[in-house]
Amino acid sequence: MKPILFLLILLMIGMIAKNQSLIIAVIVLLAIKLIGFDTKLFPYLQSKGIHLGVTIITIAVLVPIASGEIGFKELSHATKSAYAWIALLSGVAVALLAKGGVTLLAKDPHITTALVFGTILAVSLFNGVAVGPLIGAGIAYVVMKIVDFF
Repeated sequence: MKPILFLLILLMIGMIAKNQSLIIAVIVLLAIKLIGFDTKLFPYLQSKGIHLGVTIITIAVLVPIASGEIGFKELSHATKSAYAWIALLSGVAVALLAKGGVTLLAKDPHITTALVFGTILAVSLFNGVAVGPLIGAGIAYVVMKIVDFF
């Protein structure tokens, strides 16, 4: 009963914050739980959900290439822009942070609770996007390595 109550509270927060992603996520999880598929689907979603989400985001990012909206011409023009180089380096940095995040979550799963709570706060209160746990874990991983160094 506690998980359902917690999800209902998150649903209310999502509705108050008008955060469609949080609302949909909570409704889907509640439906899975109430139908009784939670024992089979939750472990799968917990272990593969991030990879599925990243795959869907990657598909969305690649649609302009698949549709022909972005091609080699646009790519060559983009390399002449300082902002494009900043974006390229940011993409590399985020991918490396996410790699550290995966390492941290595998090594210290209890960190997940704080990261998920931080993500829920950012999504519900600041209209953030729920990709935070992996990047947050990566940032935490880097900061922990710096702290360990000193």
